[in-house]
Parts: sequence; structure tokens; C-alpha cells
Amino acid sequence: MSLDILKSASAPKAIGPYSHGTKCGNVIITSGQIPLDSKTNQMVTDIREATQLVLSNLLSVVEAGGGRLDTVAKVDVFVKSLDDFAAINEVYSAFFKDHKPARVLIEAGNLPANAPLEAAMIAFVAE
Repeated sequence: MSLDILKSASAPKAIGPYSHGTKCGNVIITSGQIPLDSKTNQMVTDIREATQLVLSNLLSVVEAGGGRLDTVAKVDVFVKSLDDFAAINEVYSAFFKDHKPARVLIEAGNLPANAPLEAAMIAFVAE
């Protein structure tokens, strides 16, 4: 089985030596996304806007691999502060609606580029 490298035109360029994601068979694994605006390359720091941007960018990578919102199986979220938990949940719930992928959300001491959060997804190719 081959490993396909994924790139989304919507997501910001990777800030390191990695791809937006990979696909092997019907499994899509994204790299972490921080809330960089792909047009301005500026960090979005408002936690609600940042969460929406990160989830949208991740979904664009999933879609580049042939997945959809309803094929997202897991989301890993790393936050600078657990004080943002309720705000993140609010945006996350509106983003996924009735779909409830598994999730990990942990407070991390420091994130790339001093981002307020970083997240990654595991999804499957849509049937």
C-alpha cells in the first residue's frame, strides 16, 4: 500500500518539514494545524475564531484526501490554556453538529509560534 502526501490549497503552508497530511488506503491522517490565516500569514488569537479556522483548515486537508466531515473519526486538540475549554467546545459542537468524532483535548505548555491551540484529525475516505 502506498502513502499519498496530501496538500490543501486552503490551509496555510507548513511551518516545518512535513505535509498537510497523508493517506494510506482509506485512512487520512492530518498534521497539526495552528490558527494561521493562509492569506495574511498572521496568527488568529481569539480562541473562537482560532478554533473555527483550525477545524476548517483540517477539514480541507481531509477533503483533499477524499474524506468528509462525517468521516472524521478522531480529533486531537492541544490548547495553551484549559480556561478556553468552554469556548472551544462551543465552536467544536457547532462545527460538527450531530457528528461526534472521538476527541482528545489537553493543555500543552507551549505550542508552535505561540499559538493558542493546535489540532489534528484522523478520518476515512468517503464511500
